[in-house]
Amino acid sequence: MSDFNEKLIEGKTGESQIAQWLKARGNHILPVYEIADGQFKGPAVYTSSGGTVIAPDMLIFGNGKVSWIEAKHKNAFSMHRITNRFVTGIDLHHYYQYRKIMRLCDWPVWLMFLHRGGKAKDSEVSPAGLFGHRLEYLMQHENHRHENHGKSGMVYWAHDTLIKFADYPLIC
Repeated sequence: MSDFNEKLIEGKTGESQIAQWLKARGNHILPVYEIADGQFKGPAVYTSSGGTVIAPDMLIFGNGKVSWIEAKHKNAFSMHRITNRFVTGIDLHHYYQYRKIMRLCDWPVWLMFLHRGGKAKDSEVSPAGLFGHRLEYLMQHENHRHENHGKSGMVYWAHDTLIKFADYPLIC
């Protein structure tokens, strides 16, 4: 199996675990993806102006609230040597796209990171659990950006700026 396929399966497994955890707390889940030519495509919103915006992985609703959730599944936080903090992040292009989604509707966008607590580069074992926060908050609390990581660069947040929702493994 290719490295890409392994990462895709790992990501879908984490997304499913986060969805199960959210459902156990009274939320209804609408996974957002497109099936074209027998392939699952990344989630997208087709705007009234004819554009396309990358969407978070799922829409959740319940108890009179609706939110977007972007679910990430990672082995460990990274240690940012300059600030000496555990950090986690997402692709910068997706970050900009989720900010567009936030502007298109009144529903909050949440980034949720399921970390298994593996050994982080340049550090001891990193924190484990389900962490996250609203994108609106995270926009004001970036730890740093790195233009050379990923296809379009990365944006990172420090572990201590995230809410810890649950321990790993998740108990639903």
